[in-house]
Amino acid sequence: MLADIQSAGFEDTILPHLDAAYNLARWLVRNGSDAEDLVQEACLRAWRGFTGFRGGDGRSWLLTIVRNICYTWLRENRRQGPAVEFNEDLHSEDVEVPEAERLLAERSSRETLEKALQELPAEFREAIVLRELEGLSYKEIGEIANVPVGTVMSRLARARARLQICLAPQVRKEA
Repeated sequence: MLADIQSAGFEDTILPHLDAAYNLARWLVRNGSDAEDLVQEACLRAWRGFTGFRGGDGRSWLLTIVRNICYTWLRENRRQGPAVEFNEDLHSEDVEVPEAERLLAERSSRETLEKALQELPAEFREAIVLRELEGLSYKEIGEIANVPVGTVMSRLARARARLQICLAPQVRKEA
């Protein structure tokens, strides 16, 4: 009887967020089949730990598990060295570039955008995916990434700036 109650609660709380979990995992590990495996592992961990879940936002809870599993997997399987850190002095240009949202919506192709997103450091890519694709609040992203809201805002600003720089040549070419 208790297992049935737990199962129903798990299904209602966690299963509606599987698409968001897969989306985050795919963007973090950059591979669909690996993302599927990692989401499956996250669901198993969520199931095992569900008795300790005290309510609240099931989406954030699941995405936190997915995020942690993805970063652990990346450390263990992608020993390519650290991602290039964004250096404001080296990567900034004095180029007038339209706002990132307008660039994304009006001029860049999906393929160009995906390539630009893939080139972002993981923490920037994570912030953009959670905010722009999953629609989470700064607070929710902070809880998932275990960072202050100010750090979330900084990562989003830097990610958007990097996307603008990456997409600017494409926009100029199309204009």
